[in-house]
Amino acid sequence: MNPAARIHFLRDEIRRHEELYYVHAKPEITDAAFDALMSELRALEAAHPELLTVDSPTQRVGGRPAEGFAEVEHLQPMLSLDNAYHEEDLRAFDERVRKGLGVDRSPAYVAELKIDGLSMALTYEDGRLVRGATRGDGVRGEEVTQNVRTVRAIPLSLKGGPQGRVEIRGEVYLPKKNFERINQEQEDAGEPLYANPRNTAAGTLRNLDPALVAKRGLAAWMYQLVAEFDLSAEAPASVESHAQMLKDLAAWGLPVEPHWKRCAGIEDLVAFCNEWRDRRHSLAFETDGVVIKLDDPALRQRLGSTSKFPRWATAFKFPAEQKQAMLKSIEINIGRTGAATPFAMLEPTVVAGSTISMATLHNPDDIVRKDIRPGEMVIIEKAGDVIPRVVGPVDTDPARPTPRWVMPATCPRCGSALQKPEDEAVWRCDNSSCPSKLQRGLEHFASRGAMNIEGLGESLIWQLCKNGLIKSYADIYFLDAPTLEGMERMGKKSAAKVLAELEKSKSNDVWRLLYGLGIRHVGERGAQVLADHFGSIDAIEVASIEQLQSVHEIGPVLAASVRAYFDEPRNRELIAGLRKAGLKLVGEPKRAPEGSQPLAGRTYVITGELSGMSREDAQARLEALGAKVTNSVSTKTTALIVGADPGASKFEKASALGIPTKNEQEFMELLATAQPDNPRAR
Repeated sequence: MNPAARIHFLRDEIRRHEELYYVHAKPEITDAAFDALMSELRALEAAHPELLTVDSPTQRVGGRPAEGFAEVEHLQPMLSLDNAYHEEDLRAFDERVRKGLGVDRSPAYVAELKIDGLSMALTYEDGRLVRGATRGDGVRGEEVTQNVRTVRAIPLSLKGGPQGRVEIRGEVYLPKKNFERINQEQEDAGEPLYANPRNTAAGTLRNLDPALVAKRGLAAWMYQLVAEFDLSAEAPASVESHAQMLKDLAAWGLPVEPHWKRCAGIEDLVAFCNEWRDRRHSLAFETDGVVIKLDDPALRQRLGSTSKFPRWATAFKFPAEQKQAMLKSIEINIGRTGAATPFAMLEPTVVAGSTISMATLHNPDDIVRKDIRPGEMVIIEKAGDVIPRVVGPVDTDPARPTPRWVMPATCPRCGSALQKPEDEAVWRCDNSSCPSKLQRGLEHFASRGAMNIEGLGESLIWQLCKNGLIKSYADIYFLDAPTLEGMERMGKKSAAKVLAELEKSKSNDVWRLLYGLGIRHVGERGAQVLADHFGSIDAIEVASIEQLQSVHEIGPVLAASVRAYFDEPRNRELIAGLRKAGLKLVGEPKRAPEGSQPLAGRTYVITGELSGMSREDAQARLEALGAKVTNSVSTKTTALIVGADPGASKFEKASALGIPTKNEQEFMELLATAQPDNPRAR
């Protein structure tokens, strides 16, 4: 099979397996087998770049974070739906429809589960996805095409779909299992939990970094093909019914929620809503009701719309299931960043199909405002049918005998004083050696972006903490070979490697150490700015808030966070321990660049992953030679450097502007030839 034919086969096969896995939840092959198909496709496209297309499965994620979202106008306004909360409301809706149509008998409706996510409008041209936009205000939304491309359930090209330009609407959502995973990661990192899947999905889709969006695992259901010529119908004249349209969308490879039903009349409709009020908890996604639409497009045209709602559709909302439970106690969890998060310990109670013994309490201020007291009966529910939460007390009498709850003044694990900034609702423990913070904090300290200590991973850190062998970050530098060799899955070679990595990390740049300390709000860039300005950890440790804030790029929040960190005595003890261990706490003096800069005046953009070096290293190499590296392609761009899995938008824009591209081999040749005073520099 020639390369072009093999690439075509692989793309079709990968999309088929994506649809089976992400839409129908019926995978036919293992993850490893799927990865092998994707790897083969990447290799073939790399060897034959002329065959690369923007709708290839390899082009879902790529590029650096976007600089912002453009505002776009929808083909037609995305109207809201009027709501129905009871059976009487459904019957009243049916009566209005019959009255508007001048008929006595109920017409046919289509009932679809209402996905609690983020409304999305997808535009396809000749079967290829070209735009994704949020609902916004209904008339204009934000273009989030790059993020939409990361949603595996959404096809980058349609199977035998319509030619020309069409708009397809639906809902992007976060599956329950992915929401639970993300919240577990939040809890492990010591950050507040997300309230519900809907808000998390909305925030994710509006994130400027497509790579982060891809990690979240969003999904989608599509439900509408929009007509360009008729605002009321929202279906092309060629579509005979809404039910047929849903079948067509599914046939084109689009994800369509499979539990929809064509209801012959109001009785059938009421039965459907009552059935799913109870069955909804068995679904893998969150639904808060049923969307009801007239099946016949011609009847929709006759009814039309108000300024806010279509007269031919409504949304039946499910009530949240609430139960009463005994609140045994309010406990405090301390995460990696020191966030002190209260949670409720309950007598086990069945809510929405599962037994609840713990529930979120949001934050201390919310507990006080609602006057929730341990030892009393409280009302609980699953927020968004996923996260158990305490709604409030059953007894709301302020004079009741149970004492009011008060936020503890000290950390329950280490006894350090808890701190609460005036403009925040979260209390925090600032002791870096707090046992609750130590494990997750050490994982960050040893990570590639910080101290880059290979071999000191999650498993080893967990064992060291569990066995009481380390009490602070500094203790890892006093470990010896026998101790490490005694850990599970650690032999002499592995232990020797970890010790060598620890020794090497002692000479890291000061900014890496500062970033590795995990000071709240101090990211890589902030750490670099502080290290460059003050020159040493000692100088930063004694700097006042005014001195910190006077540094360019350092704002009042970051400055206050740094000052609070070094005001904690145990953190100063940690710095002393790191100094004793031999870590470099003073930076190298900055030197002016030497020699000529052959790439001065040139501007490059990097997209995709480079196998020979990281993107950061590539940028540093270019800047050392005088070039400027930016995030977006423009007429000022000298060339686009293309690695594996490049961003489609940058690739397309470069082609449209006639900007030359360089693959990784050509980029390495550029670096090799572009040395000071080298006449071959390009």
